[in-house]
Amino acid sequence: MRRALSVSIALAAGALAIHCSSSGKSSMTGLVGDAGTDAKSSHILSGAPTGPSCAGGGVGQAGCGTSVESCCASLVVTGGTYFRSYDGLSTDGASKAYAATVSDVAVDRYEVTVGRFRAFVDAVVGGWLPQAGSGKHSYLKGGGLNGGAETGWDASWSANLATKQSDWTTNLSCRASTQTWTASAGASDDLPVNCVDWYEAYAFCIWDGGFLPSEAEWNYTASGGSQQRAYPWSAAYPPGSTTLDCEHANYSKSWPTGACVASGPNKVGSESPEGDGRWGQSDMAGNVFEWTLDWYDTSYSTTCDDCAELTPTVYRVIRGGSFNASPACLLDSLRETSTPDGRSDGIGVRCARAPG
Repeated sequence: MRRALSVSIALAAGALAIHCSSSGKSSMTGLVGDAGTDAKSSHILSGAPTGPSCAGGGVGQAGCGTSVESCCASLVVTGGTYFRSYDGLSTDGASKAYAATVSDVAVDRYEVTVGRFRAFVDAVVGGWLPQAGSGKHSYLKGGGLNGGAETGWDASWSANLATKQSDWTTNLSCRASTQTWTASAGASDDLPVNCVDWYEAYAFCIWDGGFLPSEAEWNYTASGGSQQRAYPWSAAYPPGSTTLDCEHANYSKSWPTGACVASGPNKVGSESPEGDGRWGQSDMAGNVFEWTLDWYDTSYSTTCDDCAELTPTVYRVIRGGSFNASPACLLDSLRETSTPDGRSDGIGVRCARAPG
C-alpha cells in the first residue's frame, strides 16, 4: 500500500492501492451552487442491446434501474476534449496539465450485474475463450487506442479464467457479508457483480461484444466531458458543485461508518436519475469501483488523443468509488488502483462499445 486506506476493502488475492485522503474527506475550494440539473441527452441510446448477457431476460438482465429497462442499455457519449482528473474544486483535481481528446463511445448505462455475469460464466465453462487480439477499440483511427498500438486480449491471460463452475464460485466469494455472487440464480442477480479481477472483467466485456473503457474514456464520461464535473451529477465547472448524499450514490457518508446501504452494493440504477451523469450512465460514483483498461502510471502524458497507458506496471486503474468508500473516493478526479488479479467486494465492471 502506498498511502493510508480511506476505504474498507477485502482482498482474496493481489493488492488494492487507495489514493483517497486518509481522513475520508477532500479539500474543496470555491464551492458554488448545488447539484447540476443538466438535461440528459435525448439521443443517447445506442440501439437495442447486442450483447448476449441479457438474452435470457431474467433478473439482472431485464428490468434494471428506475426506468425498468434492459440491463444491457448502452448510451452514446459524445466525444470531445477535457482535462484528465480535473474538477476545478478539489486539491486532488486542481491540474489542467493533462488534456485528452476522446472520440464518441458507447458506455453501458449500468454496472455489470450478477445475472449478466452468470451467463458469461456459463459460456466460459462451456468452452468459450477470448480470441487473441480481441477487445480492441477497432473502430478508431488506426484500429485501436494510441493510434493502433492497442493489442487487445493476450492469449496467455486465458489461464486466469476458471473452467469449472465451482471454481468461479470460489473465486467470486471474497467476502461473505458483501459479495454479490451466489452459486445459483437468485434475488441478488440485479446487484453489480463484485470480487471480479481485471482478466475476468475484460473477458466479460469481450464476450458481450464490447471492451473495457480506457481510463480517459471512463473519466471523460463521469466528468461530463468538458463540463469537468466534481461528481457525475454535479453542475458544470465553473461554478461547479459538490452535493453528495445517499439520494445520488451508495457510499459511506462518514467513513468508515455511516453506509448508505448496510448490506453493501445495491441494485444497479437505484439512485437514478438523481445520480446519473451527463449522458445518462448510472452508478459511476459509488456502489462498486470499476476496472478500466489502463495500467497505472504516476502521471499522465501531457496531452493525448484516444489514449491509454498500455505499458505494463504493477497496477491497473479502477475508478468511481464504492459502497464502502469515503466521499473523497467518489470524486471524478480521483484515481485508484489494484493489481490485475486483485479481488474486492468493492470492485466490479462496466463495459464500453463502439458508438454505432
